[in-house]
Amino acid sequence: MLPTFRIIALLEGLSYILLLFIATPVKYLLDDPQYVKILGMPHGVLFMVYIVVAVFISTAMKWSNKTLFVVLIASVIPFGTFYVDKKYLKPTNA
Repeated sequence: MLPTFRIIALLEGLSYILLLFIATPVKYLLDDPQYVKILGMPHGVLFMVYIVVAVFISTAMKWSNKTLFVVLIASVIPFGTFYVDKKYLKPTNA
């Protein structure tokens, strides 16, 4: 399940960055909400899947509550999921 979670974390982080730094500025600066509409739903689904899988995988990896909290909070911080991947999900740490 760890490789799947790493892919979900990568996609969730990428969708968040695209939504935050590309789609939202285009929406407000160029008055074109199309990109937010395109990226919004996939990002929302990936976000929810990330949260659910993180909770399930935390028991398998025996994470402390603090580690789980960091992994969950990382989903709302830009580039946070990339930090989680490097710090907690790399195969050398698993």
